[in-house]
Amino acid sequence: MKKTINIALTCLCFLFFIQPAIAQPNQFKADNPYYSRTDTKALNVSNEIWKKILSKELYKVAREGATEQAFTGSLYRNETKGTYYCAVCGNGLFLSTAKFASACGWPSFYEPLRAKSVLYKKDSSHNMVRTEVVCGRCGSHLGHIFDDGPEPTGKRFCMNSVSLDFEPSVTPKKIGSF
Repeated sequence: MKKTINIALTCLCFLFFIQPAIAQPNQFKADNPYYSRTDTKALNVSNEIWKKILSKELYKVAREGATEQAFTGSLYRNETKGTYYCAVCGNGLFLSTAKFASACGWPSFYEPLRAKSVLYKKDSSHNMVRTEVVCGRCGSHLGHIFDDGPEPTGKRFCMNSVSLDFEPSVTPKKIGSF
């Protein structure tokens, strides 16, 4: 009888806690109706609406073009295999295989996931001329691109961690030996 109850409790825990996380891995984005990891259609959402949806920190960087402090971002030293997405809209941006250690203080990549994952804009702020990188779907500020990256592209996409969501790759575990 105890064994049956334990099995039933385990099943209930799976159904209520574990299974929803599998079915909807981005449920923390539930309050953002524009967030999708599958939709690539361009968004035209006003900053007034984004301000209501996004955290203050994300809004300041993604919609106002601010930069997080160097060496403080949660993804700067991330070495886990997976995919990086726009934290605002869920658009796929970079694969971990394109990430490299640049020592600049922000996550750096040498190429985007797809040609239209990101777009480029001239940025003349702070008495500099740089190329801003924005999300190809929602237009949110991600960071800047420089010509001092590794081969094969020679590019360094210097991105703000707060503007990125990361999902680790699911690697099947080997069970037993054959």
